Amino acid sequence: MGYSDKVRSMYQEQLKGIHDAGIFKQERFIHSSQAADIEVEYPTGSSLKKVINMCANNYLGLSSHPEVVKAAHEGLDSRGYGMSSVRFICGTQDIHNELEKKVTEFLGTEDTILFPSCMDANAGVFEAILTDEDVMISDRLVHASIIDGIRLCGAMHDTFKHSNMDHLEKKLILHADKRLKVVITDGVFSMDGDTAKLDEMVALCDKYDAMLFVDDSHSTGFIGKTGRGTHEHCGVFGKIDIITTTFGKALGGASGGCVSGRKELVEMCRQKARPYLFSNTIAPVVVSGVLKVLDILSQSTERRDKLEANTEYWRKGLTEAGFVLQPGDTPIVPVMLFNAKLSQDFSKDLYDEGIYAIGFFFPVVPNGKARIRTQISAGHEIHHLDKALAAFIKVGKKYDILGKSKQEIIEMYGL
Repeated sequence: MGYSDKVRSMYQEQLKGIHDAGIFKQERFIHSSQAADIEVEYPTGSSLKKVINMCANNYLGLSSHPEVVKAAHEGLDSRGYGMSSVRFICGTQDIHNELEKKVTEFLGTEDTILFPSCMDANAGVFEAILTDEDVMISDRLVHASIIDGIRLCGAMHDTFKHSNMDHLEKKLILHADKRLKVVITDGVFSMDGDTAKLDEMVALCDKYDAMLFVDDSHSTGFIGKTGRGTHEHCGVFGKIDIITTTFGKALGGASGGCVSGRKELVEMCRQKARPYLFSNTIAPVVVSGVLKVLDILSQSTERRDKLEANTEYWRKGLTEAGFVLQPGDTPIVPVMLFNAKLSQDFSKDLYDEGIYAIGFFFPVVPNGKARIRTQISAGHEIHHLDKALAAFIKVGKKYDILGKSKQEIIEMYGL
């Protein structure tokens, strides 16, 4: 037998090592819909606990919005549970086409193609549009799904230092001989919450005849004056060649993603992108829900505005309390703890205080940069934020980190 006791023991030892190092990831079970208040069970079998969710991607609070749920039910009733097929065979409904047109209009692009997830979009796009005559130049902190897509592509790959435009320019000059050059970045970087310098990147791409790719998953729906994304926020709306984004965060929180951009690039994905050609279509129930979300966003910026106010309130409270935060102005507000075990212990103590916020550590973030990544939602009310802030301060006092610098925390707990 291939899976012998020896092999089993090897994996058991590896898992034990992960656990002993304090970086073992454990899932919790939510017994309610996604919202600001949720009911959670720890896998140890403890009783259900009502807690405030401070770490969801539910930025606009639409994951269980009654109108979205109603639209999903209507989609289920009228179009069925699933398509049981890929798009080019018999997996395309009229509502898929409708959603592609609405996303195109919302993002200000030329065309859009749906994927089962944004991870699938990122996995498929580069291989579909590039060859070994081309080069991909990515920010060193791009999302893991982009890295996977880059690995699947035969084009040359190079990187530039995070948000360093001088270094990017040097790389564009270095690769001037390539047939095509694609600069690759996140719009908002999911772990740190900082925003890409898209205005400067567009200028460099224009100067050196390169295309610009942006994964805007942590931006679409709420960044920018009307929530169109980082390209709106940076004043380069309509100037991005390729945008990938997700419907699994602000746009309803279910699943699905897309590639949106220049019509020829989108068509190349329709013809060649493997996750599109060999994966089932987004379920009709999800499409119907996302269509309703886009309708809600077109009517008002109320949720986006509330999210911005909540974010400012939360960041101000943590800063005044003396926590070390990653700088930024997005709803992603990382509380830096640096030590993996400390992030785990801090998270558990927050849970005991009724706050659900998960510790992030290697390999999710670089070694020595462990944190509690808090994420603010339009679903949060001020009383949620006040209770969460009180809990953070109480736990921060327990570990004596309030008012301490990065170096002081590292000296106390190590990396």
